[in-house]
Amino acid sequence: MKAWVITFVDQKGECTSLPYSGDQMPSIEEAARRIRAHLYPVMDELDLTDYQDRASMPTAKWLKEQSGVEITAITEAP
Repeated sequence: MKAWVITFVDQKGECTSLPYSGDQMPSIEEAARRIRAHLYPVMDELDLTDYQDRASMPTAKWLKEQSGVEITAITEAP
């Protein structure tokens, strides 16, 4: 498994990083789910049916619209 770093701007406007382990680089949606689990552990199982079939990346869209959280980079860890 490779180590990846997901960098994002959180709801306070601060640049934050999270580790991610996987054979392949995570997609934006996979990264958004990891961020949501980190920032909102209670909401991790949130049903995003309102966004389903209307947004290609429902979790990423929800994070940006509801919290102002935006993924800025996904890179391989050194």
